[in-house]
This record gives sequence, C-alpha cells and structure tokens, in this order.
Amino acid sequence: QVQLVESGGGLVQPGGSLSLSCAASGMTFSLYDMDWYRQAPGKPRELVATVTSGGRTNYADSVKGRFTISRDNAKNTVYLQMRSLESEDTAVYYCHATFTLNYWGQGTQVTVSS
Repeated sequence: QVQLVESGGGLVQPGGSLSLSCAASGMTFSLYDMDWYRQAPGKPRELVATVTSGGRTNYADSVKGRFTISRDNAKNTVYLQMRSLESEDTAVYYCHATFTLNYWGQGTQVTVSS
C-alpha cells in the first residue's frame, strides 16, 4: 500500500524559511516523478515544484528562486525548502507521486503570518 506522509509545516513569519518533507513507502520511489502542490482557501490546487525520476526540476513562476525541491532516493523522501516566504504562500502543501499511477499525501499546513 502506497503512503506519502508530509511533515514540516507550521507557522512562519513573512521573510522566514521552512522545510517540508514527504516520506514515501510501498512504492519503488526512484521510478516516480515527485511533485509538491499547494491549495489556498478558496483557490484551486496548484503545482509548485517537480523533481523527475531523473532528477530534473521545475518550478512555478511564483516560487522560482525561493523554493528548492530535492529528493533522496536512499531515504524514499522528497523535500521542499522554502525561503523568503510571503503571505501568499499560505496553503496546504501536498506531496504527489506519478509513475503508472499517481498518489497524494494528506497535506501539511503552511501559514505565513506575523
């Protein structure tokens, strides 16, 4: 049974930093493209960043230069390092895995507020 478990969310002040982790189990992690999505209240879920099985990365324009996605295949974990956080980054952040099927984590709340 595939599981994606996010951690690391919380409350941070504007301009601060936060790191998210997503631990995967029940899958051959290295074969999957891994993404981070986010959903703010009243808004559709949006793609934030992707790291492919081959290690290529891609980012939404709104987070380029501030967020970094990475993966550790030995630990079956994908990370999202976020810096220079803004109130507009407040959302529930979801981990997503794609190969032949796709899977979602349960989400972790990130709140950027003073």
